[in-house]
Amino acid sequence: MERKYNHRSRVKADLTAILRKSWYHLRLSVRHPARVPTWDAIVLTAASPEQAQLYEWQLKRAKRMGRIADSTVTLAVPDPHGQRIGSGAATLHAILELAKHYQQLSLESQCRNSQRKEPSPSFIDLIAKKHILLLHAGGDSKRVPWANPMGKVFLPLPYLAADDQDGPVPLLFDHILAIASCARQAFQNEGGMLTMTGDVLPCFDASTMVMPNDASCIVTVPITLDIASNHGVIVAAKSGISNDTYSINLVENLLQKPCLDELVRHQAILDDGRTLLDTGIIAVRGQAWLNLVKLACSSQSMISELLEKKKEMSLYEDLVAAWVPAKHEWLRSRPLGDELVNSLGEQEMFSYCACDLLFLHFGTSSEVLDHMSETGAGLVGRRHLCSIPATNVSDIAASAIILSSKIEPGVSIGEDSLIYDSFISGGIQIGSQSIVVGVNVPATSDTTERVPFRFMLPDRHCFWEVPLVERTERVIVYCGIHDNPKIPLSNGTFCGKPWRKVLDDLGIQDTDLWISENTLEKCLWNAKIFPILPYFEMLTLASWLMGLDNQINETLRSSWKRSQRISLEELHKSINFPHMCLGSSNHQADLASGIVNACLNFGLLGRNLSQLCQEILQKESTGIEVCKGFLSHCPNLQAQNSAILPKSRAYQVHADLLRACGNEEMALETEQKVWASIADETASAVRYGFKENLAGSSSWFASNPDNTSGCCGESIHHRTVKIELPVRVDFVGGWSDTPPWSLERAGCVLNVAITLEDSLPIGTVIEIEKGTGIFISDDVGNQLSIEDLSSIALPFEISDPFRLVKSALLVTSVIHEKILQSVALRIRTWANVPRGSGLGTSSILAAAVVKGLLRITDGDESNENVTRLVLVLEQLMGTGGGWQDQIGGLYAGIKFTASFPGIPLRLQVIPLLASPQLIKELQQRLLVVFTGQVRLAHQVLHKVVTRYLQRDNLLVSSIKRLTELAKIAREALMSCDIDALGDIMLEAWRLHQELDPFCSNEFVDKLFAFCDHYCCGYKLVGAGGGGFALLLAKSAESAEELRHSLVNTSGFDVKIYGWKIFLEN
Repeated sequence: MERKYNHRSRVKADLTAILRKSWYHLRLSVRHPARVPTWDAIVLTAASPEQAQLYEWQLKRAKRMGRIADSTVTLAVPDPHGQRIGSGAATLHAILELAKHYQQLSLESQCRNSQRKEPSPSFIDLIAKKHILLLHAGGDSKRVPWANPMGKVFLPLPYLAADDQDGPVPLLFDHILAIASCARQAFQNEGGMLTMTGDVLPCFDASTMVMPNDASCIVTVPITLDIASNHGVIVAAKSGISNDTYSINLVENLLQKPCLDELVRHQAILDDGRTLLDTGIIAVRGQAWLNLVKLACSSQSMISELLEKKKEMSLYEDLVAAWVPAKHEWLRSRPLGDELVNSLGEQEMFSYCACDLLFLHFGTSSEVLDHMSETGAGLVGRRHLCSIPATNVSDIAASAIILSSKIEPGVSIGEDSLIYDSFISGGIQIGSQSIVVGVNVPATSDTTERVPFRFMLPDRHCFWEVPLVERTERVIVYCGIHDNPKIPLSNGTFCGKPWRKVLDDLGIQDTDLWISENTLEKCLWNAKIFPILPYFEMLTLASWLMGLDNQINETLRSSWKRSQRISLEELHKSINFPHMCLGSSNHQADLASGIVNACLNFGLLGRNLSQLCQEILQKESTGIEVCKGFLSHCPNLQAQNSAILPKSRAYQVHADLLRACGNEEMALETEQKVWASIADETASAVRYGFKENLAGSSSWFASNPDNTSGCCGESIHHRTVKIELPVRVDFVGGWSDTPPWSLERAGCVLNVAITLEDSLPIGTVIEIEKGTGIFISDDVGNQLSIEDLSSIALPFEISDPFRLVKSALLVTSVIHEKILQSVALRIRTWANVPRGSGLGTSSILAAAVVKGLLRITDGDESNENVTRLVLVLEQLMGTGGGWQDQIGGLYAGIKFTASFPGIPLRLQVIPLLASPQLIKELQQRLLVVFTGQVRLAHQVLHKVVTRYLQRDNLLVSSIKRLTELAKIAREALMSCDIDALGDIMLEAWRLHQELDPFCSNEFVDKLFAFCDHYCCGYKLVGAGGGGFALLLAKSAESAEELRHSLVNTSGFDVKIYGWKIFLEN
C-alpha cells in the first residue's frame, strides 16, 4: 500500500483532548499497573553528577505525586566524568548503568557483594525483557538559560493545571510521562525502549501506536520544507501500512538539515509537498532491543575511547544510522561506526508517521512563552498554588501566569509574563512577556529609607536566581527573552541590545567580560557579567546592566568592576542543587500552609487539605508541627459555619488532619462520624423530621400522618400486594446521584428500564394476615421470623441478609405499634439476576419492598416518595447509594433525571418520548452481557465518596463532566444519533476509571478490547467492577457478528441476555 498522509487540520482543541486522555492513562497505569502496564524503568541522562542528583530528587517527587508507579525503577545517569559524549553514546551509557543498577539491586537483595564491572549475561537477558523509557535531559540549556538550574525537562508547563488546583504545578516532564505512558502498549509483552528528548512535547494519541516486531521505529510527522530544513528528515519507502491516523514505512535514508536539492535528490518530498520530520522519538523492540542491550553492556571501552579522543556519538545521526543500510558506508567513517554497524546493522528501522502529531519544541525562552500564551484559555492554568494580593493594591495582568509564587501588595506584573517558584515583595515591577523563576525578593531591611526599594524588569526579559556551591549568596541572573547565549559577540545581544551598544552605553570593554585570552569565541554564555554581591546591590547593578540607567554611572561601573563576577558557563558548573531543592520544597510547603490556614479561617473547606498537607509535610523540620497546629481549628469548624457547612465535610477535614499528623487510630474513629453524618444529612434532605423517627420518637408519627398507614391494624384481616419491577441500565451520569454529591451539587443521569428474558426480574409479595409478628423470606432460602418488633433497630449487621427489608420497615414506619398491633406481616422477595449485576438490583428491590409496604398500608406509594425513602434506606444500610437505581426501576422507558440540592432534595424525572425507530435500533445494536465478574459496589462507593469529601479536584471535575455528558446524550438519543451515544459511553467509561481504577479488571479490559472492532461504545453498568456490560455495536449487522463471536470464543465465559425496553407503567 502506498504511503498516504492525512490532511486533517490540527486545531488547538486537539491538544487539550490528547493531553487529557494521556493524563488519564498515566494515572490509571500508576494507580493500577497490574491492569494498565507501566514502564519497568525510567532513565534520565544528565550533564553532570550534580545535575543527576537534582534529577533523582525530581524523580522521587514524581513518584510521591503519583506520576510514576512505585514499582518503576528510576535512575538519573550523568555523562562519565561530566564530559560530553553525545546523545548516542549517552544512550549506550544509560543502558549500561541501568543493567548495573539491576545487578546491584539483585546482589543487595541477596546480601552479596561483587566487583564485577560489566553486567553478567543473565542481566543482559533481564534488561532485554524490560520496558524502558529513556529521556535525554542532559545539556546546558543555553537557549533557555533560566531553565538551566532546574533542567529544561523540568520547566513548568501548566497545561490542565486547573484540573487539579491543589496538586503540584505540572512540569514538561509530567506531560512527557503522560504521552509516553500511552506508548507503552505498543511493546506489548516484548521488551524494548522508548527514547524521547527532554525539550519536546510530542502531542499525539500514542495509545494507537503500533510497532513492527524485532525492529527499531522512529516517530515522524509531515512538516513543511522550511521547517524541515533546520531539523532531521526521514526518507521512507513508498509502500507500507497506512490508515487515517498513521502510516508505517521502512526507513530508506536519513537527512540532517537538508536543503531543497537534497530533499528532491533523495525523494524525500511527499505527494502533498511536505516531508517527514524526525520528532526525536525512537522505539526499539525485540531482537533490535536485545542487540542494543548487548552492545551497551559491552560499551565501556567504546565510551572510554570517545572520552580519550574527545569525540561524540550522536543518537540521531550515528546510532540510528546503524539501522539504515543506506547510511552504513557513511557511518563506518565515523567514530566507532564499524562497531555500530556490526552490532545493530542486521535489524531494520521503520517510520511511524503520526499524521496529527503536534510538535511542541521548548528550545528557546520565546517558544516557552508562545506555547503558554497561544493555546486555548481552558488549557493553561494561569494561577496555580499562588498567593496574590487584591486588585486594588497590585497591578497583575489577567494573562500573566503565576505558579507556586507569593506576590506581595505593591507589585505590578505585565501581560503574558511567567512567574514561577518565587516570592516578590512590594515595589517590584515586572514587564510584559517576561519570565521570573526562583526569585526571592525580600522586603528591604533598611528601615531608615522613607522610599521603599523599587526595581523594574523591562518587557521581554528573563530573571532568575541561583544558589552557588560553597557560598551563602544566591546570584541574580538576567537576559533578554530573545538573547541567544551561543551567538558570538559580533552578532549577539544582551538584554535585547547588540553587544557593542551594551559596551558603549555602560562604558566597559570586552576585556572586562572575557578576561581569559584563551576564550575561543566571545558570547553571552562565557561573559563574566553577573556580579556576586549583597542582594539589593545585585538588583541595583541589574538595573544598570539592563540599560535602565541611560547615563554612564561611574559609581555603579566601579562597583561592578570590583565585584566577583560569574558567567552562565561557570554558573552551570557551580549550582548548589541540594540547596535549590530544599529551598523549593520549603517554599512550596509555606505556600500550601498559607492556603490551608486561609481555608480553615476564612473559607468553607473547599480545598483538598489532605493533598496540601502532603506538601506541607515535605518541610521535614516543621511540617508535622504545622499540621498539628491546624488540628486546633477543627472543634470550631462546624460551629462557625453550621448553617452551610455539612458535618460530613468538617469531619473529613478532621480525619485528614489527624492522618497527616500520624494519628491513624483517631482518624479511623472520625471517619465513622463522617458516614453517620452523610446518612443524617441525606435523611434531612429527603424528609423533615426523619431522623427523629429513626430514633424512636412517637411524636414524629403523630405529626407526620402522610407517612403512615391510612387504616388501623384492627380493620385489616387479610391483604396481599405483589410488586414486580424491571432493572435499569445507565448510559451516563452515574455518581452524580450519590450523596453527598447530590445533596450539594446538581446531578443528571440518563438511564432506561429494561426487562430480561421477557420478564420483570425483581419483585416482592407482601401479605397481611391474622396473627402477630413479621415473617421474611427470600429466593435463596433465607427465612426470618420476628416477634419482638423492637429488635428491628439500627445499626444492622452487614452480614444480615434481611437488613434491606428491615430498613424498609423503618423508613415506611410500618413497624409502628398502631399498624401491627393485631396483624402479622409476611414478606417474600426475589431478584432473578446474577449477584453483583450492577443493574441497580439492591435499590430496585428496596423500591419494590417500600412500594409494597406503602400500598398494603394505604400510604403514599408514589414513585417520587418511594424514590426518596429508598435514598434514605440505603444510607441506613451503609451501602450509600444514590437515586438513579430506584428511578431506573420505578419509571418506565428511557428517562433523563436531574436532581437539585436543597432541603428537601428536588428530583425531576423527564421521560424521553422515544420513537419506534429509536427503540428498534437500540434493541438491535445494544448487547446486554453478563461478564461473570462479581462486583461489590459499596467498596467502590466508599473510595469515591471519600475522595469527594476530601475535595479531590480530579474526581469533582470528572463527575461534573459526567453530568454534562448526560445532557449531551439526551440530545443524541432524541436525535436518534446512536453513534454519538457510543462516543459518550466510551468517555463515561474512561471517567469511571478515573474515579476508581478498580472499577474494571483484566478480564473486562480484554473483553472490551475484543469488542472494540465491532462497537462504537461500551461500558460496565453502575459503579463497575464487574457485573453487566453494555456493548453498543456499530450496526445491527455488527451486533450479530459480535454476538456470534462471543458465543464461539472460548476465552470469554459470558452470557448475552435478551432484553427489551420496559414501556408499561
